[in-house]
Amino acid sequence: QVQLVESGGGLVQAGGSVRLSCAASGRTFSRYILGWFRQAPGKEREFVGSINWYGYNTNYADSVRGRFTISRDNAKSTAYLQMTSLKPEDTAVYYCAAGEAMSWTTQEYEYWGQGTQVTVSS
Repeated sequence: QVQLVESGGGLVQAGGSVRLSCAASGRTFSRYILGWFRQAPGKEREFVGSINWYGYNTNYADSVRGRFTISRDNAKSTAYLQMTSLKPEDTAVYYCAAGEAMSWTTQEYEYWGQGTQVTVSS
């Protein structure tokens, strides 16, 4: 079992930045791929990005590539989502998830956090 807890969400103005954290406990953090997803009201949960076990390989959705950066610190069992140049359409609940494969699909991730709200005002 892996327990994931996101933090760092809040209200930010368009063009601003925010960093989300995903703190893990339980099984060895470094054995898992970490993914970030988001879900806006009335929409399906969508892939934001993922990072492999040691942080040297990342994937991003086209909508966030160049603006968002995923990193991880295995010594702290924590992953991060740095979001810059935020847009109102980035407003969503952001979730981190742990799995065993680099994937953009929710089905490949076994463990999920409870989510943290990010609201971008125009």
